[in-house]
Amino acid sequence: MAEENDKDKEMQTHTTPASLSGIASKAKQHSGNALGVGLEARGIHAWFGEKHVLNNISLDFWAGTVTALIGPSGCGKSTFIRTLNRMHEFIPGAAMAGEVLLDGKDIYAPGTDVTKIRLKVGMVFQKPNPFPSMTIAENVLAGLKLAQLKVENKDDLLQECLERAGLWTEVKDRLNAHGGSLSGGQQQRLCIARSLAVRPEVLLMDEPCSALDPGSTLKVEETIAHLSSSMTIIIVTHNMQQAARVSDYTAFFLSDGGPGEMVELGPTSEIFSRPKDTRTENYVTGRFG
Repeated sequence: MAEENDKDKEMQTHTTPASLSGIASKAKQHSGNALGVGLEARGIHAWFGEKHVLNNISLDFWAGTVTALIGPSGCGKSTFIRTLNRMHEFIPGAAMAGEVLLDGKDIYAPGTDVTKIRLKVGMVFQKPNPFPSMTIAENVLAGLKLAQLKVENKDDLLQECLERAGLWTEVKDRLNAHGGSLSGGQQQRLCIARSLAVRPEVLLMDEPCSALDPGSTLKVEETIAHLSSSMTIIIVTHNMQQAARVSDYTAFFLSDGGPGEMVELGPTSEIFSRPKDTRTENYVTGRFG
């Protein structure tokens, strides 16, 4: 992790707002407004035991857009996205306050079926986690079996999900090989395909490329671009260039000795060219973080 952080810092040190803005301006930007809000966070606070780790985060995530969450390690980005599909509560001693609205309904309301929420709000983790004893095909369809969902044609769904994840042409002739036989980048795209099989409305991605080589990272970014027109995507990343390449909006988080807070939110091109807060400018130019 220390080596990764050093690389991130080195990368940011050689970054300028102009260069990041140039990357963002070349990327295809979506406003998403025509599709409505896909997910809304209202006044989110989070704790681990008595430690207050997130303070009053409110964000709208528009359908058909990608939002990048950036900021130094320890500022609460990963904790925040885990509150968006109720994974935060898995951690012993964890607590939260606030509302998360999916299609206008609070996912934390009493009586809410948590399993159904996690089908609608999928998650891709930092480290690829295919089921090692399952084949590539079984991995993609695993969520259907766990959720007891029935589909008319599993073969069509399998191909569709692998195509959307940018993996079909690479694995179509070895669908019965084990998922663990794939490269790291392929495994990550397999995990994306697995998430897509249950038809989520929102896809959360927690540093999905941090363990991947540049070529695999590019493939995942191409997958994100392909998926973004039809769903809401929220990605945590320490890679400023990646945020500039893939996202429509960027939120900067910071913890200054207290709980993590959102300093600034805006269109990605603006965050990297003319941020309103000096702390945002200092971070995206590598002066700290």
